[in-house]
Amino acid sequence: MRPLMLFSALLLGMLGFSGGARAQAEEQALVDRATLTLQEMMGPADNTGDARALLRNAKAVLICPRIFRAGFIVGGEFGDCVLSARDGGGSWSSPAFYNLVGGSIGFQAGLQDAQVVSLIMTQKGLNAVLDSQFKFGAEAGLAFATLGRSIQGATTAAVGADIVTIGRSRGLFAGVTLDGALLSADSAKMRAYFGREVAARQVVVAMEVHNPGSDPLRAALIRLGAPASGGSSAAPAPAPSGGTSAGSAGTGRVQTESLPPASGGRR
Repeated sequence: MRPLMLFSALLLGMLGFSGGARAQAEEQALVDRATLTLQEMMGPADNTGDARALLRNAKAVLICPRIFRAGFIVGGEFGDCVLSARDGGGSWSSPAFYNLVGGSIGFQAGLQDAQVVSLIMTQKGLNAVLDSQFKFGAEAGLAFATLGRSIQGATTAAVGADIVTIGRSRGLFAGVTLDGALLSADSAKMRAYFGREVAARQVVVAMEVHNPGSDPLRAALIRLGAPASGGSSAAPAPAPSGGTSAGSAGTGRVQTESLPPASGGRR
């Protein structure tokens, strides 16, 4: 009887681990896509220097690797996003997970998918995003800026803005606006990714938890937000200590580099 009980317990444990691993794989794939989106939108292209200058001064960044917009008379948009914040030492947190949904009514038709990076420039803007649900363009006291098809001169266009949004649609920078879209934390994704119940503020401000799978994203934020040195960092850097460096299947290889561990992180 005892061997049978031990076998049953082992089988249940394996099934639970498999289910948890599958769930976490979905969140890791989103983090990997966010890393690639950041690298593509703020990479070495000639017209992204101003955007990197904004990132250099940002308190936090919200990355939505894919936002779908569809509509015929009644339109809507939805997507999954990740939020990371900078600490006092210049490092970045592991990501908190968010859902973005919106809707509009009007004479419209068509389908569009876009990549969006929202740079949160002030503490006031970050607090607004972290406090329950957040609606773009409708939060009292916040200034929003949306950069159009060219992001040259972005530092001038974004002066005084709490949140600056950069959008790219089908490979081209575009005037993507999120006005009216509702952003809310996804507690289920954070529970799956970090292994316990945790709020967005605990992840990105207190940095109480850390998943090594987010190290490539943190490294990209450090590298792309660093002061310009005139050199190129195209060569892959060493993988972060204790972290993983491979992207999920089908998303391509994620560039990594050494970085300090997230303060207070769990391994």
